Amino acid sequence: MNVYSNKQRWKRFLLAAAAVIVLATLWYSNDIAQRIRAEEKTKVRLWSEAIVQRAELVGYTQQLFEELGTEERGKADRLADAYRLINDPPRGMDLTFITDYLWSNKTIPVLIYDANDELLYQVNIPEGVSLDSLKGVMSAANDPIVFNNVGHTVYWDESVRFSELKDVMQDLINSFISETVINSASVPVVMTDSTRTEVIRYQRVDSTAVAEPERLQSLLAGMAGSNEPIEVDLPGEGRHYIYYADSVILTQLRYYPLAQLILIAVFTFVAYLIFSSFRRAEQDQVWVGMAKETAHQLGTPLSSLMAWVGLLEDQGVRKDYLEEMNRDIVRLNTVVDRFSKIGSKPALKEQNVAAVIESTVEYMKPRVSKKVELAFEGSDLDLHAPLSPPLFSWVLENLIRNAVDAMDGDGKIQVVLQAGEEGGVLVTVSDTGPGIPKAKRREIFQPGYTTKPRGWGLGLSLCKRIIEEYHGGRISVGEGYGNISSRFIIELK
Repeated sequence: MNVYSNKQRWKRFLLAAAAVIVLATLWYSNDIAQRIRAEEKTKVRLWSEAIVQRAELVGYTQQLFEELGTEERGKADRLADAYRLINDPPRGMDLTFITDYLWSNKTIPVLIYDANDELLYQVNIPEGVSLDSLKGVMSAANDPIVFNNVGHTVYWDESVRFSELKDVMQDLINSFISETVINSASVPVVMTDSTRTEVIRYQRVDSTAVAEPERLQSLLAGMAGSNEPIEVDLPGEGRHYIYYADSVILTQLRYYPLAQLILIAVFTFVAYLIFSSFRRAEQDQVWVGMAKETAHQLGTPLSSLMAWVGLLEDQGVRKDYLEEMNRDIVRLNTVVDRFSKIGSKPALKEQNVAAVIESTVEYMKPRVSKKVELAFEGSDLDLHAPLSPPLFSWVLENLIRNAVDAMDGDGKIQVVLQAGEEGGVLVTVSDTGPGIPKAKRREIFQPGYTTKPRGWGLGLSLCKRIIEEYHGGRISVGEGYGNISSRFIIELK
C-alpha cells in the first residue's frame, strides 16, 4: 500500500468519524430543542386556555354584578316610591311602615333640601364629597321628588354598593387586559378590538409595527398563521381578539440546530484551511530541505568526476568515451542546478519555447527504449514565454518518462507545441498507453500517488508545482482521442 492510498484511507476514516460526532451532537441538540419547544408550546396552550377561562369568569362576574345592580336599583326605586307616598299619601293610609322603611335605608344616598335650597339632612353620603356636585349628579340621573306642601326636595341615586360594584367590575376588566398581555410567558401578544384594526394592548412586539396599519395587518396575519386568535367578550367592552405568536425562546430554538450546523461547518472549514496551510508549509520546508541537501551532496562527487575526466584525458583515453562522460557530467550539473532552485523563485526570462522543448526531446530520445517513438510537432513555431529552461525541461522529462513507463517501453509519445488563447502557449504531451481513469485524474498530482511498485509519487506533484507555482501556468489531464489514450496539457502565459 502506497503512502497516498494510506493517507486517503485515514482522511476518509477521520472524516467519517467527524461526521458521526457532528451528526450525534446535532441530533442531541435538536432533541433537547424539540423537548423545550414542546414545553413552551404546552405553556402557551395553558396560557391561552387560562385566558379563555378568565374571560368566562369575567363574564360570569359581570352577570352577577348585573343581578346585584338590578336588586340595588329596585331598592332605589322602592325608596323613591316611599318618598312619593309620603309626599302625597292616600287618605286614611298608615304611614308608619313607610317611614320605618325610609329610616332603614343603609345603602342608597339621599339629600333633602328645603324651599330655600338649604340642606336639611343627608343619608349614606361619604365623607369629603362635594354636596353641590353630588346633587347635580343625582338630579341628572334621577328626577328629584318635591314635597309641595312643605317645599322640600329629595335627591337620590344608585346605592353606594352598586357604584362600588361598577368600579370593581371596571377594575377587573382592566386587570384582565393587563395581565393577559403582561403575563404571557414571553409570548408576543396583541389585543385588538372587534374590528381588528385598533390595538388595545400589546407586549413583546415592535411598537413601530403596531403604529402602522399595513405593518399591523401583516403582523396579525403572521400571528394568525401560527396560532388561532383567541376571541373574548368583555362586559361593556364588546368582543376582543387576542393574537399571539411563538415566544422568542421558541423561535430561537427552532433555528438553533441550523445555526449550530452552520457554525460547525464554518469552524471545520476554517480549521481545514489553517491546518492545510500548515501542512503545505511543512511539506514545502521538508521538500526544499531535501532538494537543497541533495544538490549539496551531489556537488562533491560531481567535482571529483570532473577531475577524473581531466585525468583520463591526460592519459590518452578515447575521446568518444570522454565525450559521453562529459555529457553525463553536464547532465548531472543540470540536475544539481534544478534541485538548488527548488524553494526559491526562479528568474524567468523570455525563451523560445520550441528550442527548449526540442533540446529536451533530443536529450531523451537516446535514453528511452528503441521501441518508443518520441516526436515533436511545432518546432517551427516562434512562440515565446517566460521560462526557467532547467525547470521546464525537468517537467517534460518527467512526463516523457511516465509515458514510457505507462506503455511498458513500446508505443508513441508526441509533444505538440501550439499557440494558446490570449497570446498564451500550449504544450501537449500525449502517449498511446493504457490511459488514465477519470476517477484518478485529480489524484495523480497529489504527493505520494503512484502506480509503480517502487515509485515515490513525487514526479507529477513536482511538475504541477513547477508549472503552477513557479511559472504561473496550469497543467491538467485532457481526454484522449484516436489511438491517443492520455494527454497532459501545459498552459503558459
